[in-house]
Amino acid sequence: MPTVYVWKGRTEEGTFISGETEAENEGDLILALRKKGIIPRYVREKEAGKVFTIGGRVSQKDILFFTRQFATLFASGVPIVQAFDALTGQIKNRTFRKILVQMKNDIEKGSSLAEAMKRHPRVFSSLFINMVRAGEEGGMLDKVLQRMADYFEKMIKLKRKIRGAMIYPAMVISVAILVVAIIMIFVIPTFAKLFGEMGMELPLPTRITIAISNFMAKSAIFILLGIAGFFIFLKLVRRTEKGRKVTDKIFLHIPLLGVILLKSALSRFARTLGTLLGSGVPILSSMEICARASGNKVIEDIVIEMKEDITAGKSLTEVLKTRPSVFPPIFVQMVNVGESTGATDEMLNKVADFYDEEVDNAVANLMSMLEPALIVFLGVTIGFIVLSLYLPIFKLGEVVGKGG
Repeated sequence: MPTVYVWKGRTEEGTFISGETEAENEGDLILALRKKGIIPRYVREKEAGKVFTIGGRVSQKDILFFTRQFATLFASGVPIVQAFDALTGQIKNRTFRKILVQMKNDIEKGSSLAEAMKRHPRVFSSLFINMVRAGEEGGMLDKVLQRMADYFEKMIKLKRKIRGAMIYPAMVISVAILVVAIIMIFVIPTFAKLFGEMGMELPLPTRITIAISNFMAKSAIFILLGIAGFFIFLKLVRRTEKGRKVTDKIFLHIPLLGVILLKSALSRFARTLGTLLGSGVPILSSMEICARASGNKVIEDIVIEMKEDITAGKSLTEVLKTRPSVFPPIFVQMVNVGESTGATDEMLNKVADFYDEEVDNAVANLMSMLEPALIVFLGVTIGFIVLSLYLPIFKLGEVVGKGG
């Protein structure tokens, strides 16, 4: 039965066009478009018959629990409908429970598991749906589900590492800034008033500290509004495709943090592609899914370009070699060995494991460099404030001593 695909492409004249076309599979559609002189930018199966559940949210941990338990039941010979009955009672998330009931009803009416999942795109990603479809067609659904559960576990761990790399420094820096702000806004004015009553000329460091304190006290509300406005603006910008690309490019160039983000994107790309290929999903469909799963718009665009090169007949190794700024030599060499031995999926998972360790090391290095840097910052800042407050007192002591 033909499937409706949504596609975008570029004509030989350079004009970008899009449309919806029925085809037996993605490969046939790409060939048909090329015969018409259209170079496909991406091809995606149209998600028809969506069912959106309003209200609750389904976390990755919920999906991981469902996948692992469902895989165990299915591998033990439990029929799909009975497996859904057994799992529905164990799911605590009400929204997810309702979705599973809807899926069970669809399956009882004759839908496949992949088709039932496809009606809930906010819960089940295209990665998950395509893998389940390949598993059902290849008669290895139990293995695919186990592989997906392993994939989700490793991706959750990777996300936790990235959040730790970003949240911990942000929290520590925020506390340091808050401590300095409290001193400048509430403590320094008391000393400034005291020094003003003395009627003496203040040293330069003291005048600088008081000036900064006065500025922060008068402008505190505007500073807070400015910070809040910046984050709101950043969130709005990232909702646009161009904004995401610009900000993701900036994030990749941030010292230390950019390295972590790039390595995590490489890990996600390698693990997603390895998991898909190992489950029997065609490489062109796999590349499309990997692009969306990379988590970075810059990497996503590069993977889409790679898909076009693969469509033109190039090997994955050849395509990776042409992008050394993103894919390091070790990444290319490991993939090359995988293609040579016919074990590309296994080698990609090894590459992902390697970059997971690299992310661990990068996060550890970031923490080891950040903590002494913050100690130095606080030491210098607090030291300067204390010195500027004590200089007038020392000067006053000298005046009193001379007068005596």
